[in-house]
Amino acid sequence: MKALVIAAPRCASIEDVPYPNPKAGEVTIKVHQVGICGTDFHIFEGEFISPYPIIPGHEFSGEIFEVGEGVTQFTPGDRVSADPSLFCGECEYCLTHRGNQCSNWNGLGNTVNGSMAEYVAVPARNVVKIRDSMSFAEAAFIEPVACVVHGINRLNMKLGDRVLLFGAGAMGQMLIQSIVKSGASELVVVDVSTDKLHMALENGATMGVLNHDVNRVLRTGRYERGFDVVVDVTGIPAVIETALDFIGPTGKYLQFGVAPTNAKVNVNPFKIYNRDWTILGSMAINYTFLPALEWIQAQRVDVLPLVSKTISLEEVPQLLSRPKDPSLFKVQIKLT
Repeated sequence: MKALVIAAPRCASIEDVPYPNPKAGEVTIKVHQVGICGTDFHIFEGEFISPYPIIPGHEFSGEIFEVGEGVTQFTPGDRVSADPSLFCGECEYCLTHRGNQCSNWNGLGNTVNGSMAEYVAVPARNVVKIRDSMSFAEAAFIEPVACVVHGINRLNMKLGDRVLLFGAGAMGQMLIQSIVKSGASELVVVDVSTDKLHMALENGATMGVLNHDVNRVLRTGRYERGFDVVVDVTGIPAVIETALDFIGPTGKYLQFGVAPTNAKVNVNPFKIYNRDWTILGSMAINYTFLPALEWIQAQRVDVLPLVSKTISLEEVPQLLSRPKDPSLFKVQIKLT
């Protein structure tokens, strides 16, 4: 079968690889649609925890092609998506509802071969059926929306919170929709793109600010004491340092964007103490795949407008090797 293989940092190509026969308790999925995540770029650049060679891809949908021994809940032809989280289910973190911190954590497309291929084998327990009314393009968003659900759960927002969010790309737009529905009184969004800020306003943000105007607009007047909640979706150290400085007294900060593993930022520990800050991380998914599926099926989050481009598998190496196009939201790969 054809697959995208990242053999080493900045070395990706389309290769013929063995078909993944399902083991006992597994299914093999014929992949239809795959979303390209920022993490996939980090893997390509050598900035993530992934081993090499690896087939990336963890946002996907397709249909059951073959079932392994002992699998009775699925049959070939079922329309599905799958949670890429591979928790052991036995360590102290898995047993205390902290599976994303599993001592033996693995992730499809992150540490084991993923879905940027014609077929992918997945534990049957991770697979969910999707309605006929849900497109494969929508179903490929269940994983990123599940990340958003986990982030919102971590924040535990209060009605009326004033929120500042940096980064209005695809993940930012899904967070914007979710934060609005979580009761924020104000949601100020910062980005470098006027088009992305326009979409943020359409999705419920109360103000859009271009990155170079942040200090002029937000350092004085009603915002000078900061915000109740600050969220970074960029993963860019310089942006993170700016974002941290806008946390108000007793405020919460959420690091949602994935930064390079060796990134460093400066933070004033006296401010953490003196202003009663809460600093949070949000790592991937934590038993939030099914809530995300329900949100999309109920159209509580609108994902299809975020698909900027659909490409073939053969076009992916070139896309990864070029600088990111800041005008794009989500790029998806269509395999069938």
